[in-house]
Amino acid sequence: MLNTKNTKLITLCLIGVFFNQHSFADIKLSGEIKQGALVIGKTANDNVVTFDGKVLPLSEYGDYVFGFSRDDDKTHQLMITQPNGEKELKTLTPLKRQYDIQRIEGIAKKIMNPNPKAVTRSKQDGAQVSTARQTLSTKTDFAKGFIAPITGIITGVYGSQRVFNGVPKRPHYGLDYAGKTGDPVKAPAAGTVVMFVSDMFYSGGTMIIDHGHGITSSFLHLSKSYVKTGDEVKKGQVVAAVGSSGRTTGPHLDWRINWFNMRLDPALALKAVAIK
Repeated sequence: MLNTKNTKLITLCLIGVFFNQHSFADIKLSGEIKQGALVIGKTANDNVVTFDGKVLPLSEYGDYVFGFSRDDDKTHQLMITQPNGEKELKTLTPLKRQYDIQRIEGIAKKIMNPNPKAVTRSKQDGAQVSTARQTLSTKTDFAKGFIAPITGIITGVYGSQRVFNGVPKRPHYGLDYAGKTGDPVKAPAAGTVVMFVSDMFYSGGTMIIDHGHGITSSFLHLSKSYVKTGDEVKKGQVVAAVGSSGRTTGPHLDWRINWFNMRLDPALALKAVAIK
């Protein structure tokens, strides 16, 4: 620790440490310092918070949020600056994770080379989803923590990946829950519905809910929506129904969490609880 007249420098290499309402002076964090994690922070509302030099939105209650990508192996700087100029710094190094990688050989070439029309359609869908996830609102529903949107057996996890004929495919970025068509899907946190499309090529019925400060939930393969774009929803409210729309082998819910377009692990988001 290095102390100067105007600066308190706290440099900690935090590898896999869990913070739950634990603080040094002005830094309170809840969540895991781990690849794919969502981290909720709280400080005085007149402070300035930066993450790697970028100012994070701060609510009137001092809430802020950030995250780490699936393969993040960098060291990050979280800085709190008080109105008097005094600063507090934490260096955060996310814990490296081991993901489920399946290697499969002998896949037919026609499967390895999808239809060009399908590729074009999926790119159009992806652009629409990306735009919805860029929403930056002042909502602070993320700061109240998350609940699972469905009760069911988890059949797919974040970060898993298949390698077909030696070619890595895109990792899975959601948490899959087994279910039956029509099973209720609940909002994991309050927010605003910013997108619902019933027939996206790969993901079928797709809904995105904004929880504030760039944090969104996405639900894929839905059979029905009970809300529409622009609706405000409450935590635990039934907003949709499980389905098997899009490219899927059976009914299930694929739940995803994003910080803008950074894909986070919903299972870790459930561990980031509200800070008092």
